[in-house]
Amino acid sequence: MVRTGGPCRIMGGMCADRPAARRQALPAEPDTTPTEKSLPIRLNVDDSDSPSDVIDALFLGRFATGEQPYAHSHSVDRVKTGVTLLPPSARVVRAARDDDRSATLAEGDGWTLLISRWSRGADVSVTAATDELAKKVLDQAVSGAEDEPEPQPEHVTMGFWYVSPRRGPHRTTRQISAGTWEEVRPNYTAPVADAMDRLMKITPDDIAGRLLLLHGPPGTGKTSALRTLARSWRDWCQVDCVLDPERLFNDVGYLMDIAIGEDDGTAKGRWRLLLLEDCDELIRGEAKHTAGQALSRLLNLTDGLLGQGRNVLVGVTTNEDLERLHPAVVRPGRCLARIEVGSLTRPEAVNWLGREEGVGREGATLAELFALRRGSGPASVPAQHDGADSGLYL
Repeated sequence: MVRTGGPCRIMGGMCADRPAARRQALPAEPDTTPTEKSLPIRLNVDDSDSPSDVIDALFLGRFATGEQPYAHSHSVDRVKTGVTLLPPSARVVRAARDDDRSATLAEGDGWTLLISRWSRGADVSVTAATDELAKKVLDQAVSGAEDEPEPQPEHVTMGFWYVSPRRGPHRTTRQISAGTWEEVRPNYTAPVADAMDRLMKITPDDIAGRLLLLHGPPGTGKTSALRTLARSWRDWCQVDCVLDPERLFNDVGYLMDIAIGEDDGTAKGRWRLLLLEDCDELIRGEAKHTAGQALSRLLNLTDGLLGQGRNVLVGVTTNEDLERLHPAVVRPGRCLARIEVGSLTRPEAVNWLGREEGVGREGATLAELFALRRGSGPASVPAQHDGADSGLYL
């Protein structure tokens, strides 16, 4: 779609800025014109449009007129080096390259193809005279094009779900760094480390309960523990992080897409762990009143009808105290693990840091210890003296 500064976009039959009264004055008789004939393409461009925008618009022409009424699209997160994404016998009719993006328009017998590329990724769309032809051409374009980075021992593949304004619910993958449990175990106070020992060793045969709950103050290492868990479980569990959990349980379509899932391609029948970070509003005691059906849908995903027949675990992190969590969330049998991640005691913190300087009497969080090790502290505002004329403030 062309982004234009003028009054019209690609449109059928009328300009986008035509007054409503004028539209109402059109004849009321039934329009017997075939749909494809009633959608003439009109394209206005100005100096804010790029060649890539024009290519995007031209791609829609045969689809809008009905000459090629079927369309299929696919996204490739990482395109293999040297792959053009052009099917055999494709004729390139337009090509444009910007600093960070390229667009290619190609065609063949009864089909048109648009390739939009950026960095390592690409969107590929095909319109065709028949649905079968559109699927065939798209498959020829993207088959074998996906390239996964070479996994490194200290990295693990994690999926990320979010709702894209253009593509709807979408999953992408990234390599994230994750230490082994033996390496990160000293970052946790003794009771937490003991509980994590058991969690890291869990196998599918040990699963009883579908909810994994990590709660405790900010900066205690909950996210770090989840990264390590993803590494420990990578042989049998696909780990996906939901970037917009507040939307997930209020959008049934999005929830169903994630519940059904998308395989990472490594093995069929693997378990999946969905990570929802900082979901305080969703699982605190008054959640039923403030979050509507969101809490019910979360519980339904873990052990209700929605979760039946699906190997899905849900991991939730929250800063709330256990006493403030909804009783339905923490009831026996629902949680695979329920771990309060707290600060290290003073002796543990001193041992971790290697010195006493900076460690408080009550100990320290992991974030505080890393800040002390780096010799940095949080930015702060100097205290104002009483009676000083401080003027305006924010």
